[in-house]
Amino acid sequence: MLRITDTRTGHPVEVPASPRRLLRSCVHLPDIGTGPDTGTGLGPVHLRVPLIGDVLARTAELNGLQVVTVLTTPELTPERALALDRVMAVLGIHPPAVIGHHRPEASLGGPADVHVTAAGTDPGGAGGGALIEVGRVTTAPSTQGLSAPGTLDPAETAEPLAVRLLLLTSPYKTPVTVTGPALAGARRTLRDWRRSVADWAQQPSRPIPTDLLRQSHAALAENLDVAAVLALLAEVAERSDVPPGAKFETFAHLDRVLGLDLARDVGHQHRP
Repeated sequence: MLRITDTRTGHPVEVPASPRRLLRSCVHLPDIGTGPDTGTGLGPVHLRVPLIGDVLARTAELNGLQVVTVLTTPELTPERALALDRVMAVLGIHPPAVIGHHRPEASLGGPADVHVTAAGTDPGGAGGGALIEVGRVTTAPSTQGLSAPGTLDPAETAEPLAVRLLLLTSPYKTPVTVTGPALAGARRTLRDWRRSVADWAQQPSRPIPTDLLRQSHAALAENLDVAAVLALLAEVAERSDVPPGAKFETFAHLDRVLGLDLARDVGHQHRP
């Protein structure tokens, strides 16, 4: 069961309504600026909204659901459409079934179960379905990866998935400020976790402890609490009572939702 807090009512809603096993998700990209100095016009919130839509889809699939995702956008110039594709690719966001500015019902095969949109924006007549409002994102002026004031290009950072990790560290409705130190910390975390996962992979495999599996799945199923899962992984990495093989299986399993490529270095360790 996947429960989402509907922003409209403040109450949790089961999606999709039981017993249906297909989740229809509509992600609404906010309007993009049109000024002469906006470049591609893609700001940080244009990363975070489809990212939360991706986490929703991954979590639903982890729970055995089928998912159809549609991304609705304002009318985009070819340059901006290419920029959007590139940003989603480097952030590991699975391509939606359809991208466009038309109404999504036909592509979804029915009304959306969930709408994902930026906080304070009009999702364009979303109608029924639970509403997830994603908190705003601001960037410090000196942040590495800023291609223009108010924009953030993950492809220009040393580790694009560090941006993904940073945006997932806070609950999706909480505003986030991207800073140079915060990005550097996310890069260090990815580096350390990938090295650890590669080391653990050399040990005999062990099952994921039942309490860790239950706790992590419960956090994800209850309003996409990815921040709690990240905190759990940080704890597991330091626990001496969890065998290395079980740590590997835990990190690899939860990375199906996190999308951080945590097993990237398996088999590529540097020998002394």
